[in-house]
Amino acid sequence: MEINKKIDEMRDQLISKTQEILKIKSVEGEPKSGMPFGEGPAKALACALKISEDLGFKTTNLDNYIGYAEYGQGEDYVAVLGHLDVVPEGDGWKYPPYSAEIHDGRIYSRGTLDDKGPVMAALYGLKAIKEAGLNLNKRVRIIFGTNEETGSREIGYYLKKEKPPVAGFTPDGQYPIINGEKGITSFDLVKELKNRSCGDLVIKAFKGGNASNMVPDKCSVELIAKDPKNVVNALETFTSKTGYEIVAKVEGNNVTINSTGMSAHGSLPHLGKNAIMQLFAFLATLEFEKCDIVDFIKYINENIGMEIDGKSLGVNLEDEDSGKLSLNLGIAKADEDRAFVTLNLRYPVTKTLDDVMVPLENKLKGTNIELINLKHQKPLYFKPEHPLVKTLQKVYTKETNKEATLLSIGGGTYAKEMPNILAFGPIFPGGADLDHQPNEYIEIEDLVLNAKIYAHAIYELAK
Repeated sequence: MEINKKIDEMRDQLISKTQEILKIKSVEGEPKSGMPFGEGPAKALACALKISEDLGFKTTNLDNYIGYAEYGQGEDYVAVLGHLDVVPEGDGWKYPPYSAEIHDGRIYSRGTLDDKGPVMAALYGLKAIKEAGLNLNKRVRIIFGTNEETGSREIGYYLKKEKPPVAGFTPDGQYPIINGEKGITSFDLVKELKNRSCGDLVIKAFKGGNASNMVPDKCSVELIAKDPKNVVNALETFTSKTGYEIVAKVEGNNVTINSTGMSAHGSLPHLGKNAIMQLFAFLATLEFEKCDIVDFIKYINENIGMEIDGKSLGVNLEDEDSGKLSLNLGIAKADEDRAFVTLNLRYPVTKTLDDVMVPLENKLKGTNIELINLKHQKPLYFKPEHPLVKTLQKVYTKETNKEATLLSIGGGTYAKEMPNILAFGPIFPGGADLDHQPNEYIEIEDLVLNAKIYAHAIYELAK
């Protein structure tokens, strides 16, 4: 079709402009005047809008929170909503993370998949529609967000000034189509430590994890032991049975124990090894006198343990559309005054927050453990017969000659923040999901194919 021919003609330009925006380090920084998320995201937005203007599109910058390129006429508009901000690059790159170097048909850089590459593919998809002279009955906006990785605060700002699209997608997930995103809730379970007298073996403090939505790969506990050898011997027995990576360091009567696990995203806890729960499981094998911190650890072991489905907490929800609830215990900390853990739960799309909280609150009765700092995102679900789902299925099948099956995920995308859109691509079935990982790359052929798929999707939604 004419659209695909136009994209092939712009292939080199698509690649070079994608490289241009990838070279901007757009990690959230300190807010500055006129730059609510720091210099990097503002610079990336300016770059995207300049590229859009050079392609002949009208552009709007909403105070460096968010901006868009617009094409066409009509009261209603269709949107492609992507983001230009990226997570920190981290270590372990074989090519500089903001060099956008091409090797073996791949562009390597932070943001190639998440989400600059797909956003540029959508922009050039719209350009192909414009070049082909195709008639649209709705306006089209390619919307450039700048805060998706750290809160999506720009979407609320946008919706105060603009009405939402009537349909659209975010190119920030997987193919074929994500029609369901689980509900997400996170909260702290906290116990005030009034009785700290634990006898000859005392838990002085523990600390592990960095974020509720990451499987913790480190945790440590400080003990004061009348006989440290007993602790060390117990640990040797425990690690020989479990294979867990836990080591002890003894200095006089002080014993520091460090547990090492394996990190993973909180929506996929089965891919990680929870260092906190490994350590708590070991502590359960030691003999303590009854005290508040020991009671707290016992409660966590008995009601969570190594489980990732919430069964012992009574929240093991499941449905046909999105599968089982997932549970991640991401943070644990105790000092002189209190102990707490932070949980991140992702529950099925047909369930509600009450389905999670009612049984959980029943489990907490009589424990003196409080549930605080509750955060919540409702599930997102488009039924299979929804017109948006049907349209994107048709496009995907036509452009790839593959069946457009439907997916539900534990992660969250812009689709939860902006009405009437769902996640569509850019990662093809079987492709590497390198979001947030070192050596993130996009295959050049995938970048071009995404542009074609997105162009046809835009056309079908706006014609």
